[in-house]
Amino acid sequence: MKVPRSFLKNIPPVVSLLFILLFVYAGMSKLLDFETFQAQLEQFLFFGGFVAWVSHGVILLELLIAGLLCFGKTRLLGFYLSFFLILLFTAYILTIINLAANVPCSCGGVLDALGWKEHLIFNVFFIGQDLIGILIERNRKHDFNYKNTT
Repeated sequence: MKVPRSFLKNIPPVVSLLFILLFVYAGMSKLLDFETFQAQLEQFLFFGGFVAWVSHGVILLELLIAGLLCFGKTRLLGFYLSFFLILLFTAYILTIINLAANVPCSCGGVLDALGWKEHLIFNVFFIGQDLIGILIERNRKHDFNYKNTT
């Protein structure tokens, strides 16, 4: 069964919207409760003296990715960066689960209510969404470039 192109072209904007909502929500909730976010990161010894850099960097990256996902020309880059960030968060969660289960989640807001294992499932879902967005957006860009060069 072949999926119609009109259906496929609507998937990346919808997936983008999910990530925009996720990253704006997560970034703003961290920013609004910045001291708590930094304190929770400090409990995880891996970051050491880099907590200030990591805490600022995560928020800026989340908001930058959300911005990139807003526009068709930068959407693929936004998908790649969100994939990278979600993978980093997933590695962080796996490390927490295996080494330091007593560290609280530093996500903020509603996501703060998730346990580490639920958060892992949440991340795996978004990794899947990201892969779908990347594959469709890459194919769309490839088809567009191919049509314009022939």
